[in-house]
Amino acid sequence: MARIAGVDLPKQKRGVIGLTYIFGIGKSRAKEILERAQVSEDTKVSDWADDEIARIREAISHYTIEGELRSETQLNIKRLMDIGCQRGIRHRAGLPLRGQRTKNNSRTRKGKRKTVANKKKATK
Repeated sequence: MARIAGVDLPKQKRGVIGLTYIFGIGKSRAKEILERAQVSEDTKVSDWADDEIARIREAISHYTIEGELRSETQLNIKRLMDIGCQRGIRHRAGLPLRGQRTKNNSRTRKGKRKTVANKKKATK
């Protein structure tokens, strides 16, 4: 099993797909990395030789990935919240940021429904 950037890559998958298990690497970047490392895209992760893994690690080192990328993203969100812009306020409130309606949907951002009871009518 190849371990790159602290992530165990699944050995039964093709190289391009295997690299996408690393946070910050999608399909197009994985293809780019394998091309730079001169490794075939169709080769399975289990078939990579040690020198190929070393070349892939070297090619990946040019990108911001995993923990560094996660912390950079969190710092960007914190900056938005600190300056009090619209997106920062929406982040703080746990609401969708990009203009989506919130009356019916947006359950992934708002969380589980919080039922509010109706007021009971006073009897005379």
